[in-house]
Amino acid sequence: MTRPLGIQGHRGARALFPENTLEGFVAARALGVTAFELDTGMTADGVVVVSHDPALNPDITRDVSGAWLTGRGPALRRLSLRALGSYDVGRIRPGSRTSLLFPDQAPHDGVRVPTLAAVLAALPDARFTIEVKTDPAHPDWTAPPAVLTDAMLAVVDAAGAAGRVVVESFDWRVQHHVRRTRPDIRLAWLTRAETIREAALWWDGVVADRSVPACVAAEGGPIWAPDHSDLTAAQVQEAHALGLLVLPWTVNRTTDMTRLLGWGVDGLISDRPDLALKLTG
Repeated sequence: MTRPLGIQGHRGARALFPENTLEGFVAARALGVTAFELDTGMTADGVVVVSHDPALNPDITRDVSGAWLTGRGPALRRLSLRALGSYDVGRIRPGSRTSLLFPDQAPHDGVRVPTLAAVLAALPDARFTIEVKTDPAHPDWTAPPAVLTDAMLAVVDAAGAAGRVVVESFDWRVQHHVRRTRPDIRLAWLTRAETIREAALWWDGVVADRSVPACVAAEGGPIWAPDHSDLTAAQVQEAHALGLLVLPWTVNRTTDMTRLLGWGVDGLISDRPDLALKLTG
């Protein structure tokens, strides 16, 4: 069963391997995963790195001495790439909420936060949905949307990877910037209940006066990436009628995968892409 957007490993394959790490992406690729969703931030010296959180996450981070961070770690934008490289992100903290969510994740000590360039180079045949992690409610947490987006696309261009990349964000300032400056790049529009309720903050002036698929279609699509727990069969049908592809996230249970695939979604983002591939293979 072929889906245009395919089965995409979320942060690599977070339930199986350390998230958003080079080692995790390579291990997931060995399982047959050929498309990935990942997150990007920027260091103090302007290097684009692959990380979900704007600050180091104490659930997965140890310092140079091997000690777990005791609270929210330093912001990526306050650390040079060299300083960031002193932290180990290859193991989940025992007893943490993350350890309960992903008990089967295989640890890999000595793993560092990778650069986007390293990930693209390591997987030259893979496709990527790249999330630009900015938050309009907390502008001090990251580089500005246009700055981070342009830096990310410069890395993509240097890798010759523009044709295998989709750019997405909950912060629609990112997509609007890409649409103005790089119309050759495909876009996905991330939504969840919070950002829909607070569209005035997250959607960069777009008024939520119609259905979410209709809002995304009016922005030019071509991809809508909704929270799978909020998605309905009727919305999938509406999105398709509007010419959109539907890429729900983060779908980890086979019952949910089966239901969504039955509705005709065009791909799935999952922490267990191995399970999704078995259903679609």
